[in-house]
Amino acid sequence: MILFLQLFLAHILGDFVLQFNPWVNSKQKKKLRSPWLYIHILLHGALIMLIVWDMNFLLPTLIIMASHLIIDIARLYLPSKKRNITFFALDQLLHMAVLAAVVVWWEEISLIKAGNFILTPQLLIYSIGFLFVTSPASVIVRVVVSRWYEAAKTSDDDSLQNAGSYIGMLERLFIVIFVLTGHWEGIGFLIAAKSIFRFADIKGHPNRKLTEYFLIGTLLSFGLAMTTGLVILFLISTGIS
Repeated sequence: MILFLQLFLAHILGDFVLQFNPWVNSKQKKKLRSPWLYIHILLHGALIMLIVWDMNFLLPTLIIMASHLIIDIARLYLPSKKRNITFFALDQLLHMAVLAAVVVWWEEISLIKAGNFILTPQLLIYSIGFLFVTSPASVIVRVVVSRWYEAAKTSDDDSLQNAGSYIGMLERLFIVIFVLTGHWEGIGFLIAAKSIFRFADIKGHPNRKLTEYFLIGTLLSFGLAMTTGLVILFLISTGIS
């Protein structure tokens, strides 16, 4: 489990925190001709070796780098209109599957567990959690709400497609989590947040779509942060070693 956390931390750093917009734009435009594609892969390898801190882990690192390159190339050559939440999720699931497979394989053949003794399990969990709610969470929210971006810019009074359903589902999920964890004050926060965003509708603001767009993004961001905190508490309480 520690090895997977180490690889996951390297993935978050390499795929989100240390991957900048000019790199992404260059890759999307030039594809295989972009030097940033290969710098991105080399950065992943360097981060893995630095975090795992075991020269014997070089072969698994090369395998992860090769798989990451293949997955990224495949996604780059998808039609731009298909680069949506489904393919974003599939991309990340493939990366996670490779990491999990490498961990299983490595722990079966290695008598010595790879490990950077500075990065304790607790520190790894906290690091991953706090990093996740920065760049990765921002990317997830942006990808999810991108389907409504163009519609939100219009000034008519129509509602975004299925926006009410999504807002309602998110609200109910959060309320259930708040009730189960005993954080009743969170329901009050949720009501306050929705009231602020709905104020424009009450005053007859012409752009209801924009209101719904921001409300969905806010609820998603809030939910990701809350879920991350719950996962951190759960993992710490289980005493992962």
